[in-house]
Amino acid sequence: MVIVNWNRRELLRASLASLERQRGIDFETIVVDNGSSDGSAEMAEAEFGARVIRNRENRGFCAANNQGIAAARGEFIALLNNDAEAEPGWLVELHRACSRAPDTGMAASKILVWEDPKRIDKAGHLIFPDGQNRGRGSGTLDEGQFDREEEVLWPDGCAAMYRKRMLEEIGGFDEDLFAYGDDAELGLRARIAGWRCWYTPRAVVRHHRGATMGKGSGARLRLIERNRVLLAVKLFPWSLLALNPIYFALRLIAGAAAAGRGAGDTAHFPGLGGKLRMMGAILAGDVAALAMLPRTLRKRAAIARMRKLGPRDVRRLILAHRLRLGDVA
Repeated sequence: MVIVNWNRRELLRASLASLERQRGIDFETIVVDNGSSDGSAEMAEAEFGARVIRNRENRGFCAANNQGIAAARGEFIALLNNDAEAEPGWLVELHRACSRAPDTGMAASKILVWEDPKRIDKAGHLIFPDGQNRGRGSGTLDEGQFDREEEVLWPDGCAAMYRKRMLEEIGGFDEDLFAYGDDAELGLRARIAGWRCWYTPRAVVRHHRGATMGKGSGARLRLIERNRVLLAVKLFPWSLLALNPIYFALRLIAGAAAAGRGAGDTAHFPGLGGKLRMMGAILAGDVAALAMLPRTLRKRAAIARMRKLGPRDVRRLILAHRLRLGDVA
């Protein structure tokens, strides 16, 4: 059980308290603290007896999770965000789902919005053909539409379980991404390597949305955009990658239309100043991705050694789990 933390002591306390309520399974809790200055690490040790790995600086979500994964001793490794709280049966249900078949390498939770638990935050993931990804059912009312166990594209890293053998085979999180989109990159890489993901609605978590950097953060948007491009360049088949600018333009147009209605993610960047800041963050993300392309292309070539799905199979997989344009806007 790995939790990455950075200066969110009270959220971390609630998250760890929810783990104390887990039943029916033995596990260890590893907190990887990214240089917190609010006493988070000390609290985790003193109040919950967690095993704490201390970093002197904020190494990001990816590197910190990789530290926790390397330190974990179990056959399966669960991740829980420090801004998420798990229902008592969460861990045992994830374990059951992840161990259902030898090629099941990932298990996805039913993640609800903490502030409004009648709404879905994520129930597995979907992806738009330009690389932008989002939780399945995000923002919709929970009316039982995601109460069936089924295969999904990949889990959200907020509350997921991974088979350690899979991670040893394909590698952990791509540390170049730092944060955001990292679970999508890992999940799609795992699917390309022939692993599958199972979703179970009985593994329930409540999540504070946008608690790490804030939904209106330009830095957050820059990372999301940069990592969208890097994911596509690294993992998409060339036939789909060639269409990326067209899909990206369609998404921007749909986003602009949503902004005109005061809806969508653009609502977190109000007014003309907010829209200019949003555009600047997207452009900065694209420029940052451009600088990282040579390194990313080398990684793309290395993936051929673990590939089980061919380019046509990957294209079909992405399009079968495609986000609708209206939803991604």
